Amino acid sequence: MKLVNWLLFFFAAASFTSCITQKQLTYLQEDDRDMTDTLVNLRKIQEPYRLQVNDLLSIRVKALDDDLVSIFNPVNNNNPNATGEERLYYDGFVVDLHGNIRIPTIGELPVIGLTVEEVREKIEEILLEEYFKAEANVFVTVKLSGIRYTISGEIGSPGSRIIYRDELSIMEAIANSGDIPVTGDKTNVIIIRQYPLGQKVHHIDLTDINAMNSPYYYVQPNDLILVNPLPQKSLGTGTTGLETFRTILTVLTALTTTILLFIRL
Repeated sequence: MKLVNWLLFFFAAASFTSCITQKQLTYLQEDDRDMTDTLVNLRKIQEPYRLQVNDLLSIRVKALDDDLVSIFNPVNNNNPNATGEERLYYDGFVVDLHGNIRIPTIGELPVIGLTVEEVREKIEEILLEEYFKAEANVFVTVKLSGIRYTISGEIGSPGSRIIYRDELSIMEAIANSGDIPVTGDKTNVIIIRQYPLGQKVHHIDLTDINAMNSPYYYVQPNDLILVNPLPQKSLGTGTTGLETFRTILTVLTALTTTILLFIRL
């Protein structure tokens, strides 16, 4: 009788601890006690991105007379048939190890630690001071050549991707990578982010609605996103209650059979 009680206790404990709960599966859950709509001030959350080494910039200069500014715009002679990301590789301006970019005629321009808006203002100031008058209506566009990130671990489609947008949330990045399966840990997604002085490791809980208030909710260039598996995957007990029941029932059946055979002997 004691053996039966211990087996039942083991079965109940394993059932409660092995299966994956709905709370572990659902994204951005709200507090049931507070169902009021909230306004998220993104300006306070998302700090402007500051350029780092190996960032790739797209810079274009326009004016009333395009011939006057043609010398400042790159001409892709290396591979005229290149398109998309390949064209950006040939046409873009890479931030070198010294934190500079090389612009035709202007030469070396330090940009490390600046935002793209600050780089634009800096280029416009140089052009108006040294090359053009205000009447030329010089118009400069500076953009990051997409947001490149790498996502790995318990994810549908791991790998590196580049998104041609100015802003990308981690939810969009995950959706673009095939979503996190039921065996992935949504409560502790790891983000390894690059800074001028090195890398830092950050964590975000994507099951909590407050994740949208996190400074790591938006992906930055060269982010590494890691999704670890839940313990249930390594235990192999199943991801649902039914799978867990079947696994534990199989184990208990085998254990009971072994004990009965041992007693008969």
